[in-house]
Amino acid sequence: MAGHSKWANIQHRKGRQDAARSKLFSKLSKEITVAAKMGDPDPEKNPRLRMAVKEAKAVSVPKDVIERAIKKSQAGEGDDYEEIRYEGYGPGGVAVIVEAMTDNRNRTASNVRSTFTKHGGNLGETGSVAFMFERKGEISYPSEAGDADTVMMAAIEAGAEDVESSEEGHTVWCADTDLNDVSTALEAELGDSASTRLAWRPATTTELDLEGMQKLMKLVDALEDDDDVQRVTTNFEASDEVMAQLAAE
Repeated sequence: MAGHSKWANIQHRKGRQDAARSKLFSKLSKEITVAAKMGDPDPEKNPRLRMAVKEAKAVSVPKDVIERAIKKSQAGEGDDYEEIRYEGYGPGGVAVIVEAMTDNRNRTASNVRSTFTKHGGNLGETGSVAFMFERKGEISYPSEAGDADTVMMAAIEAGAEDVESSEEGHTVWCADTDLNDVSTALEAELGDSASTRLAWRPATTTELDLEGMQKLMKLVDALEDDDDVQRVTTNFEASDEVMAQLAAE
């Protein structure tokens, strides 16, 4: 299982999304506003907006919040947001990609750099770690969607590249340019996904022990607490034993 998929499972078990519900809603609303501003305000005609709305619904963002975020784009709001990617290394040499959306590049860069330094990491130049990842489409389904064989067959028919299945659910991978078509085909077979988005998939991973994972979690948590940071991806790998110990903390 890819490192960041394991990370998602840990976050789910520890209830981090519930604990940061307001912050999460704010970040998803920002993504919806920017996506609608960059394209058509109709999700059916704007693949990026469609994915943003789907992700928001997956974590129970209220319908009126989603609609308000789209209306902001039509009112001329969200123009000043700039999408920036930061790259660096965390504890144990783990590669970290930070995706941000900001109206003040200097503020965000300073905060991200400070967070890396404070938690034992180093912020690098653009491209310093991206070569260790592949840009892919990621479609997630809960275990209730079907068994591994059922999801695998549906994914193959839809044109996906790979499927990872576990007790927590299924992650379907496809080419980034095929995400909209593959997700639409999967929905016809399996129903609505839990999440559909573009993601960085690790091509190589870095093994961490329990102490390393604890340090990495502190870094990722601190980065995600920044209002400008939309998503953090790492290439860690950890044994099932280590992941179980983390989940129990």
